[in-house]
Amino acid sequence: MKAIKTILVVVAFLGTMVTANAQRMVVRVYPKHGTVVTKVTKPKVVVHNKTNFHFADGVWYKAQNKKYVVCAAPVGIKVRRLPRARKVVVVNGRKLYKYRGIWYKKTGRNYIVVNV
Repeated sequence: MKAIKTILVVVAFLGTMVTANAQRMVVRVYPKHGTVVTKVTKPKVVVHNKTNFHFADGVWYKAQNKKYVVCAAPVGIKVRRLPRARKVVVVNGRKLYKYRGIWYKKTGRNYIVVNV
């Protein structure tokens, strides 16, 4: 009888731990276009059609004075790496990558923004 109580306590404890971890899920949402920020952590500068874009943690920015403005990802722009949290999705037989609502196609060593 004591063994059954011990097993039930352990199962209840594990159930509580699983529930607690499920409640900590973080959903990353792409910031609204036009949002102005004063600092971007380690941005990569990518030139596309003679315009400098800054790419950091999956978000695209344009520099404006000493600030950054969130903008749409320009179709056709290339980046070398995507954040690890990207999702791999097969669409119409094509392997694509999705991160923060932006779709990428891998070409060689780069990822290119595409419309889906």
